[in-house]
Amino acid sequence: MSTITAVNRLALLGGQKSFSLDAPDLFHWPIVTQDDEAAVVAVLRQGKMSGTDITKEFEKEWAVFNQTKYALGTCNGTAAIQAAMWACGVGAGDEIIAPSMTYWASAAPALMLGATVNFADIDRDTLCIDPNDIEQRIGPRTKAIVVVHYTGHPCEMDSIMAIARKHNVKVIEDVSHAHGSLYKGRKVGSIGDIGPMSMMGGKGFAVGEAGMIVTNNQELYERCIAFGHYERTGVASNYNPADPQITLPELKPYIGLPLGGCKQRMNQTCSAFGRSQLKRYPERLKIIQSAMNRFWDLLDGVPGLKAHRPPHGSGSTMGCWYAAAGCYRPEQLGGLACAKFAEAVRAEGVENCWPAGNRPLHVHPYFHTADIFHHGKPTAIAFGQRDVRQGAGALPVAESINQICIRIPWFKHDRVKEIKLYADAYRKVAENADQLL
Repeated sequence: MSTITAVNRLALLGGQKSFSLDAPDLFHWPIVTQDDEAAVVAVLRQGKMSGTDITKEFEKEWAVFNQTKYALGTCNGTAAIQAAMWACGVGAGDEIIAPSMTYWASAAPALMLGATVNFADIDRDTLCIDPNDIEQRIGPRTKAIVVVHYTGHPCEMDSIMAIARKHNVKVIEDVSHAHGSLYKGRKVGSIGDIGPMSMMGGKGFAVGEAGMIVTNNQELYERCIAFGHYERTGVASNYNPADPQITLPELKPYIGLPLGGCKQRMNQTCSAFGRSQLKRYPERLKIIQSAMNRFWDLLDGVPGLKAHRPPHGSGSTMGCWYAAAGCYRPEQLGGLACAKFAEAVRAEGVENCWPAGNRPLHVHPYFHTADIFHHGKPTAIAFGQRDVRQGAGALPVAESINQICIRIPWFKHDRVKEIKLYADAYRKVAENADQLL
């Protein structure tokens, strides 16, 4: 037990606050320049908000950035994920496998296609889907494994791809947290069969309410076009020139109408902003990487805290470090609850420190009792799906997320002195945690 002095007494218990800092730009995102503003204003003045010419240029540039042959812009990330599922053959009576610890859009669209979700647990260190909990969930109607690179941490893609290829199921990489992340030197989204992602205003690559799909598979690309991009399927009109991107014979009878029943194209104010942002994004990624790694290097060896990042030298990176979090280890601090630890850190001057993570999806009523299509039974089993619903206690790591994951600052600038102030606040609480027990 540490001796309590004026220096180490925790602020939560009446000690001196570690720091006060007024530096809002340290965390402000996205960074908007005059060039960004000019790009958006040009679209407004030209009345091109609903076209596709600017979006197609953005798609080409994003495909190059993401190391894929194809990219397709969508109105949001949820639309991108649903189109990717449909492209992979997910339909009525089918199943997908997805991590329980993710935002709802990674899994919920499956039910809108008449499928169900067999949720898998997560790995305690990566916070991503646990490869060891995937294969046992594959059944005769499993069509896809959805992996989420959670808070930018790349999933263990080698193991996942081996399982998928063994059982002939598709891999959908949800890249919404991980724009620019690398897995062993390869951009996430380019490894699985298809990679949908959100680009909404709070994401690591933020252009507004928008999404993107990347793939190296022409058939999947064309199916995504057919699902939500009626004006790009090949039919000329008074408003759209012929755009012969659909070659698949089974889709040609339906060109001119979106098979998904909804228009999914990206607003071109978003695509213009995205093109402008992408010019500076690689350099900004480097700055964020440096800042976030600096923070964790300062906390190396501190009890109760473990860096949530791939090992140095692995060729894998955290990309933009979206929704930055750390691994919390209560057993190293006498069982101190994560919520109490976070409260003490906030008292030291770190405003945004809380137990991190989403609500585990496998216990949400949407995936248990929601009757979306008025069948008189839960949609999760209404189309003859295998009943794979799981209750509390089924996925222990995901269910413990508020004890093992803690929010950390998401730095947008690499400022040595300021980053050290934040790291020192976490260190002070960790090294004096016995005061809270």
